[in-house]
Amino acid sequence: MNAAAHGDLKLDYQEFFFDAIVIGAGGAGMRAALALQQAGHQVAMISKVFPTRSHTVAAQGGINAALSNVTEDKWQWHMYDTIKGSDYLGDQDAIEFMCQEASQIVRELEHFGVPFSRLDNGKIYQRAFGGQSQNYGESQAKRTCAAADRTGHAILHALYQQNIAAGTEMFDEHFALDLIQDQNDHVCGVLIQNLHNSELKVIWAQHTLLATGGAGQIFRTNSNATINTGDGLGMAQRIGVPLQDMEFWQFHPTGVAGKGMLISEATRGEGGILKNADGEAFMVKYAPKVKELASRDVVARAIAIEVEEGRGCGENKDYVLLDLTHLATDVIENRLPGIRDICLTFLGIDPIEKPIPIFPTCHYMMGGIPTNLNGQVIQPVYASPQSPITENQITVQGLYAIGECACVSVHGANRLGGNSLLDIVVFGRKAAQFISHQLQNGKQNSERPTAGHNLNTLLNRYQRWHSETSNEAENQDSIFAIKQDMQKIMERGCGVFRDQVHMQQAVESLRELEKRFAKVTIQDTSNVFNFERTSALELENLLAVAKATACSAVARTESRGAHTRVDFTERNDDVWLKHTLFYPHQEKIVYKPVNMQPKQHEPFAPQKRVY
Repeated sequence: MNAAAHGDLKLDYQEFFFDAIVIGAGGAGMRAALALQQAGHQVAMISKVFPTRSHTVAAQGGINAALSNVTEDKWQWHMYDTIKGSDYLGDQDAIEFMCQEASQIVRELEHFGVPFSRLDNGKIYQRAFGGQSQNYGESQAKRTCAAADRTGHAILHALYQQNIAAGTEMFDEHFALDLIQDQNDHVCGVLIQNLHNSELKVIWAQHTLLATGGAGQIFRTNSNATINTGDGLGMAQRIGVPLQDMEFWQFHPTGVAGKGMLISEATRGEGGILKNADGEAFMVKYAPKVKELASRDVVARAIAIEVEEGRGCGENKDYVLLDLTHLATDVIENRLPGIRDICLTFLGIDPIEKPIPIFPTCHYMMGGIPTNLNGQVIQPVYASPQSPITENQITVQGLYAIGECACVSVHGANRLGGNSLLDIVVFGRKAAQFISHQLQNGKQNSERPTAGHNLNTLLNRYQRWHSETSNEAENQDSIFAIKQDMQKIMERGCGVFRDQVHMQQAVESLRELEKRFAKVTIQDTSNVFNFERTSALELENLLAVAKATACSAVARTESRGAHTRVDFTERNDDVWLKHTLFYPHQEKIVYKPVNMQPKQHEPFAPQKRVY
């Protein structure tokens, strides 16, 4: 037990030493930890919830791979669809790698025990999803491997069982506060807090991998768990790492109206139809060829337009209907049981008998911490401080990121359904393989750095939330009120449709929220499951993500993928075929070019998206 004194407060902490740290126990973190543990390394996996409560458990529809079990398929077609779906902002070398790995990854998951649904011939069942095609756009493909509509649940539990068998050491219900750096700016560990009793722990390691998921809680209406608060992104920003492409947030077309819970794209893959108040199947107007199976950004905009133009359903005309009533009962019961449960539980309706009221909900963050194919966090290098764009980059030593918190840029400006589960396991395994190689070629059993570190600075920063609380009568502000205001600001300024005026208002309002947050105090002084303190720590991360989103969005004067501007309606490849990099200090934005060069396949040039 060590201790550091700060004023009248003595902050005790325990120390632990590992070869590698994995922060986050969703599918990405689980896959990485498993590979490292099986390679013989000492791994600490940190999760602020019990691992099987991680948000991967909520992924419904499936995981993409060109297995050709239902329709003829090739990984090259999958690559084309992903690049096209990304509105050509995805890096083609990363997309090529992911699509090539997909079939092996799915078979590996099957061997881990994932109970995929089966065809009559015993092969893995594959369903149609939006944006998937055969022969580079000619006809609809069936590429999404599914375990009913609980695929993420099945994958997460299988990976958890494998980690238990391998002996991975887990720090459950521990909150990661900040990354520790030595005087050479190498990441050498992490400061964490036990949520049970507020006890601090310092974990030292040569390699720290962030797998902390998304940050959908910046929006009021979202499909994310309340734990999705951008913790990894906040930690990365605080050590000077920029966030990439944060203007791109996917609004899933079919969230439960007024509530936000996800109604999987699998419903449309199985034949669900979107209808407006006139009973019109309206997607034929927006995507005549693929209709309901257009990519998510297209369908979300179509629904929003139908409501905006007065063809919404209900008393307030603020939603449309997803009709499954024409599907066979056994299809819904066997392939969409989770969706039926959601409808029965939260809406009191049975989708076998009545259509589902839906409206777009914030679902996925395409941007994140910039990385290379090995999961290494990267920093741009500039020829001069005035240079607005760079092609050179260096790695942040000791730091890695994978999954939704990372931006290796396989999703670009818009993610295809079924590619998120693929992303987390492909790059989870790849990052672990790279870290394992580094460990095998260097010393293991990390020690406390002898060259100095910033731990005392981090403890001083954390001390704020242990200070005396203010008189409630003097300060009526609260963590809860600030979060509510942030979510409303982001929904008004950075929703499905955006414009200069509302986005700039969002930026200015977020600056005011930062000032309020700097003064706010907490009233709960206990150390046992102090959720007010945890909420304050989470809100700091959310505010950083919201600011990066609004500033990046207002700067991009075009419409691309999920970033739809009513004042700049066209995609502009001449000016904007580049990634945004946002630095919080001075709200600085710089850019780097999209990688248009795959390693093996011929590059795909930007084309007009036709549906």
